[in-house]
Amino acid sequence: MLFDDTYFMREALRQAKLAFDAGEVPVGAIVVWGDKIIGRGHNQVEQLNDSTAHAEMIALTSAFNQLGAKYLPEATLYVTVEPCLMCCGAMYWSKLARIVYGAEDVKNGYRKTAGTNWPFHQKASLSSGVLADECAQLMKDFFAARR
Repeated sequence: MLFDDTYFMREALRQAKLAFDAGEVPVGAIVVWGDKIIGRGHNQVEQLNDSTAHAEMIALTSAFNQLGAKYLPEATLYVTVEPCLMCCGAMYWSKLARIVYGAEDVKNGYRKTAGTNWPFHQKASLSSGVLADECAQLMKDFFAARR
């Protein structure tokens, strides 16, 4: 089996679909160390009544607990939508090696606030656009159903 960015983004999309089905904004995230998923999360803002319960935060907490560590210097976080600035801060402090996201978020993504400033750890790399159309369509479907 080929473990590449597409494979892992599909796993993050599975998490996003869990959020969708629960009536949450459909964002999903996973944390990968090597070829192993060590953390999973999806938005739970409504369920937990917590504005910080974003998919990335939950996936990171899960990964920290799985490893018994506070840093993830060899891990990659996959998230279906461009992370917000709050989540970028958590990723920064996690010392992630890599961040991969699917769809852009012009309204709430980190670039709206950070502009051209790099909000991630200085050693981190960033990839975007992985399964972007599928990730964006899930968001569009969610908000269209609520109008």
